[in-house]
Amino acid sequence: MKNMNLDFDKVGGLIPAIIQDNETNKVLMLGYMNAEALQKTQETGKVTFFSRTKQRLWTKGEESGNFLNVISIKEDCDKDTLLIKVNPVGPVCHTGADTCFEEENKEDILFLKYLQHFIEKRYKEMPEGSYTTSLFESGINRMAQKVGEEALESVIEACNGTDDRLIYESADMLYHLIVLLTSKGLSIEDLARELQKRHKKN
Repeated sequence: MKNMNLDFDKVGGLIPAIIQDNETNKVLMLGYMNAEALQKTQETGKVTFFSRTKQRLWTKGEESGNFLNVISIKEDCDKDTLLIKVNPVGPVCHTGADTCFEEENKEDILFLKYLQHFIEKRYKEMPEGSYTTSLFESGINRMAQKVGEEALESVIEACNGTDDRLIYESADMLYHLIVLLTSKGLSIEDLARELQKRHKKN
């Protein structure tokens, strides 16, 4: 962690720390840190607050095991607030909720990232009996053909089918596209970067 020039005196010795999930970007909770709590957080890699009720340092998860593993720490422009990105272990709130704001800490779109990694793992290990393995073994031409077949099915459902079937066939198309990209050493993230380059704000 980089050195910080935080103004603890400005806010009575305690600085608010916004805790954000590194993957979903959901705000998980808000706590307070003094200089000692920040130092321990940096040293251990686990978020430690100063408990205003217990009047002592308190590492989140010290009793439950639901630690907040630190990914990054940033200070705001006024040097009196922290933004800490974490990978949480289990629910964050003492009520058992994912966040202290009663929100589910998930984003369905992130499953595509998981799927990409899963398919990459299949490509490396090539386990027997796996449909994904059989696709890789079939070669580029067959994999490309499958993408085309599923794209055509998606078009048919869009024009003459139901929304449910359109989603089903489009999911098949996307899965086979990720397999094809992986076989070429590419990924769905490469598509996202290309779309970002093309994107123009109106």
